[in-house]
Amino acid sequence: MRYIFAAAIVCLLSPPVIAQDVPATSPGEREYSPYPEQNFPNRVLFGDTHLHTSYSADAGMIGNTLGPDAAYRFAKGETVTSSTGIKARLARPLDFLVVADHAENLGLAPLLAANDPTLVATDFGAELRAAIDAGDPAGAWQIWSQAKSTGVDPLADFPDIYRTAWAHITTLAEQHNDPGHFTALIGFEWTSNPGRNNLHRNIVFRGAKQGADKIIPYSNFDSFDPEDLWNWMEATEQETGDRLLAIAHNGNLSNGLMFDDVTLNGEPLSKDYASRRIRWEPLYETTQMKGDGEAHPLLSPNDEFADFETWDKGQLGPEPKTADMLPREYTREALKRGLAYEEKLGVNPWKFGLVGSTDAHTSLATTTEDNFFGKVAAVEPTANPVRFEETVGGIGGPPEVGQFARQTSASGLAAVWARENTRAAIWDAMARKEVYATTGTRMRVRLFAGFDFSADDMQRSDFAEHGYKYGVPMGGDLTNAPGERSPAFLVQALRDPDGANLDRIQIIKGWLDENGQTHERIWDVAVSGDRDIDHNGRCLTPVGNTVNVEAATYSNAIGAAVLIAYWRDPEFDPSQRAFYYARVIEIPTPRWTTFDARFFGVDRPDDVPASIQERAYTSPVWYTP
Repeated sequence: MRYIFAAAIVCLLSPPVIAQDVPATSPGEREYSPYPEQNFPNRVLFGDTHLHTSYSADAGMIGNTLGPDAAYRFAKGETVTSSTGIKARLARPLDFLVVADHAENLGLAPLLAANDPTLVATDFGAELRAAIDAGDPAGAWQIWSQAKSTGVDPLADFPDIYRTAWAHITTLAEQHNDPGHFTALIGFEWTSNPGRNNLHRNIVFRGAKQGADKIIPYSNFDSFDPEDLWNWMEATEQETGDRLLAIAHNGNLSNGLMFDDVTLNGEPLSKDYASRRIRWEPLYETTQMKGDGEAHPLLSPNDEFADFETWDKGQLGPEPKTADMLPREYTREALKRGLAYEEKLGVNPWKFGLVGSTDAHTSLATTTEDNFFGKVAAVEPTANPVRFEETVGGIGGPPEVGQFARQTSASGLAAVWARENTRAAIWDAMARKEVYATTGTRMRVRLFAGFDFSADDMQRSDFAEHGYKYGVPMGGDLTNAPGERSPAFLVQALRDPDGANLDRIQIIKGWLDENGQTHERIWDVAVSGDRDIDHNGRCLTPVGNTVNVEAATYSNAIGAAVLIAYWRDPEFDPSQRAFYYARVIEIPTPRWTTFDARFFGVDRPDDVPASIQERAYTSPVWYTP
């Protein structure tokens, strides 16, 4: 040991390396680190842009006792006790959250509980308070529900009530916002429901409390018309100095209004309407608890994966659905029809990117099948039949239009490609549509499109840098195809590290032909195992199913942890408008109802599948001649 020590002393006492031994470089001439100038998005962040707390009247008035503080703590990974007394925690924290409480009578329930003096001094507040004091919270709910149905705000003359609630929401967002670690985006929901048809939008602010506090959230008491909302958003940006965007959701419950051929006032779509819609609504929430809205089997009969968590019986109220409504409700069809409108008007009103979110009214943003806390507090985990049987859609209508709690989905998430976890970076990614939707899984998906990619690019160590340099990411645009070259696509998909293996990657194309007709086609571009993709670009062999229904388990003995694809459009016509997006599908796993049946020892409902294949949908890339 003394020899080693002596050697160390000698080394320490040796003369230092002199400057002449260091390679001579001038500042900026040769930098060792390749990263100081790198500025492309290099991380994917998972979050929820659509969560309700007790500050939403349709949550707080029917049992949700958890406010925004609990919602943020839960999203950040803390253990929270639910409104029904059940401990809940996420397997992994979220990266960001938008508490999107309904603007309509914002904060009503917690302000009632706190005996807010301004609220209880009103006739409406006093009536609600009296019902609660009499031990009749259901009666208070009925009073509120009846008042809301009139379309006239019973508290319109008392704006300070809403200022108080909104200020509390924005204060909590500031307290929980932790740049670099967790982002609390400020937002709310505008809940337009003309005739009980769903035209809801979530409004997301880019900035902080200082700007948001200058306004009161816009509600359906102000207007049911999205055009009025856009006018308000424009005025709000001017007033606050902030930036806003809106995310529509649940076209499947709009009974044909979400992507209609006329405005809410019955006027044909105009260039001005199209320009304003895509200016203010760059994203669409394509999957959530109240059904998956990517595609419908009647609209896409050649798509074996189209019938996924489908809600297609009616709207929020009793009006039934008819087949002619479907083309104006679903994502893929809207993307196709948007091409036709762009040809006609010069602007595509539905050139949106895709996200998923929960729409949970429990304050708990849970998205995994084995941790599903339901749509509302009444259907949090329990062996009570209400967990499966509660009516949550088609309310007040005949049984055939009813949608029930067992049919709700444990979905979904918004995945955002950003440089850092901050409000500005996440909002900017949303605005440029570099985002994708998942049904709750946290698979990692990257897509690039360009004319100069080759199959060798799939294995590049600088995959992302190369993709940005020679192409565009999801949400981007391609124009002016060079010569006869068709667009090529690079897609990487990595399974959720705590989830299921991958079945396949697909590219879904929609286009407009020379006769003004729209079309779609699906190509399987990568599949797991030793299955083949045939000459038509399809793999007709299912991946298999390892789900043990009784035990509510599955195995990753099938599928692949990683799939990589290179694909060039073999049917490209440079004169035709088109879009392309990737759909990545996992192997089958147990649905939440299957987990529930095992955990509570109850019968599994037989009108929902025992297993599902979770998936992700990237934002499209558009080609314009």
